[in-house]
Amino acid sequence: MQLDLLTFTPKHILGDRDGETYDAMRDRKRLDKQMARIFELMKDGIWRRKEQIVMVTGDDWASAGARLRDLRKPKFGGYQVDRRALGNGAFEYRLLINREDAA
Repeated sequence: MQLDLLTFTPKHILGDRDGETYDAMRDRKRLDKQMARIFELMKDGIWRRKEQIVMVTGDDWASAGARLRDLRKPKFGGYQVDRRALGNGAFEYRLLINREDAA
């Protein structure tokens, strides 16, 4: 039995996205599931490289990176998403959240 991440995801990180090509009927369910995967992985506040995020979630980096950027937006919680350089063009990321969103 597979758990539905959307059941355990804070509702405020779900919803319509911005952009000219966004179509709610076509895209919302897929992007909400993607957001739930990214949030569930990153909510522990551990620094991760993009390769780690991609490997665990199964999402390509363009999509995973877009969801991390969405998490910074006020309408998706206004979370602090940190990025730090590792050298040679490599970076790692972490998400800092409130305790009530970590459950």
